[in-house]
Amino acid sequence: MGLMQFQTDDLIKMALNEDINYVDVTTDYLVDADSVSTARYVAKADGVLCGIDIAIRVFRLLDETSSAEILIHDGERVKKGDIIARITCHTRELLKGERTALNIVQHMSGIATMTRECVDLVKGTKTSIADTRKTLPGLRRIQKYAVTVGGGRNHRYNLSDCAMLKDTHLDAYGSMTNAVKALREKMGHTVKIEVEVADLTELEEALSLGVEVIMLDNMSNEDMSKAVEITAGRALLEASGNVTAENIRAIAETGVDIISLGALTHSVKAFDISMKIDK
Repeated sequence: MGLMQFQTDDLIKMALNEDINYVDVTTDYLVDADSVSTARYVAKADGVLCGIDIAIRVFRLLDETSSAEILIHDGERVKKGDIIARITCHTRELLKGERTALNIVQHMSGIATMTRECVDLVKGTKTSIADTRKTLPGLRRIQKYAVTVGGGRNHRYNLSDCAMLKDTHLDAYGSMTNAVKALREKMGHTVKIEVEVADLTELEEALSLGVEVIMLDNMSNEDMSKAVEITAGRALLEASGNVTAENIRAIAETGVDIISLGALTHSVKAFDISMKIDK
C-alpha cells in the first residue's frame, strides 16, 4: 500500500500537538529564534529503513524554510554508523520536531526490518509474509506501509475489505455453512470470504463451501501439510498463530500460501536511529 501526504500530515500534526501543547519550555527559552542548525540522522544498528520521508516532513511542517538531503531511502538496508539524512532547519523547530520524527522513523524501520527478516527466512518457498489488523490505533496506515517496504504483504486493511469468519463469528452465528450462505446472499460479488478453521474436518467443510481463503489456526505442521494436500489449490491457505523466527521456515515448507503475523506491528522493537546536531 502507498501513503498519501494529507494522511501522513494529519498523523504528524496530531503527534506534534500531543508533544508541544503551546510552548517548548526548554527550547523556546534557550535558543534564539533566528538560529539555524544542520543535523544528521545516524543509524545505530543494521536493518531496513522506512519512514524517512515522513520524518523529514515533520520539520517541513514546523519550518517551511527547512531543507533536507536524504542519503538512504525507504526499503534500503542500513548499517550501524550510516548517515541516513541531513536536515537544515531553524534550531528551535529542529529541536521541537526531533522526538516526533524519530518516533516515526524508528517505529516504521523496526517493522520493515522485522518483516524483511521473516521474508528472508522463508525465501525459496512459495509462502508470502503478511500482517494482520493487530495495529496501534491511528498508526495502521504507516504500519502496513512499513510491512510492504520490508517485503511483506498486507492482509485486509479494515473490516470492510473482506468477510472473515473467525471462531467467534461462527460461535455467535452457530454454523459455518449457514454463515457462508448468509454472507453470499447479502454481500457484493467483489468481496472475498475467508474462514478460520481449527482442524481438517472444518477445512473440508470450508472447501465444500467454495470460500476463497482458509486460515489454518494454530495447526501442527503435520496437519498443515495434509491441509495443503487436501486443498490442492482450491483455496489460498493462510497459517496463523504462534509463529516465531524459529518455526517460520518449517511452517512455510508445509506449502501454505501465506503466513500472517500480528507481531510485525503489535510487538516490534523500534529500530535505533539518533539525531546529532552539527556543532
